[in-house]
Amino acid sequence: MAKKDVGIHERLQGIGREFVDVCHYVILFLISVVVVWTAGKEFIYIVQKGSADLKDILMLFIYLELLAMIGIYFKTHRLPVQFLIFIAITALSRHLVVDVQAVSDYFHLWLLATISFAILALSASIVILTWTAKMFGRPEDYLDNQEDNSTEHHLPSFNDKSKDEGK
Repeated sequence: MAKKDVGIHERLQGIGREFVDVCHYVILFLISVVVVWTAGKEFIYIVQKGSADLKDILMLFIYLELLAMIGIYFKTHRLPVQFLIFIAITALSRHLVVDVQAVSDYFHLWLLATISFAILALSASIVILTWTAKMFGRPEDYLDNQEDNSTEHHLPSFNDKSKDEGK
């Protein structure tokens, strides 16, 4: 419901937010359709082949993680970066299991080391993201309401006494 004293700038911002929300939903819906379609094609390929290899199962897990990430956005309106990292770890693990066996011995060692280091770095990033979210919270956790026009992040500081006084 629009207020009488709302200026053109605020109305345009509201229209812009609505447009972005609609675009998010449409694009995520299209991505969901593509993921389900591709997972279905993969499943049909497995059925026609008569058996599922580890690479096929890991690929289905990647599709499942993509759908879970999209589902979380529809439920919470947040797109967790951690899920993207989980997908990357699964894809790198699949690459280790499937593709590394086909390369030469010398290249195999460097590829194995590089992929292992990448998985370690991604795992460390998940630990850091989880720790910082628990320690400092997320910016949207501190907004008073969804319609807040402020772009300032309201993160607590270490010297914030207001939380301690309320306890």
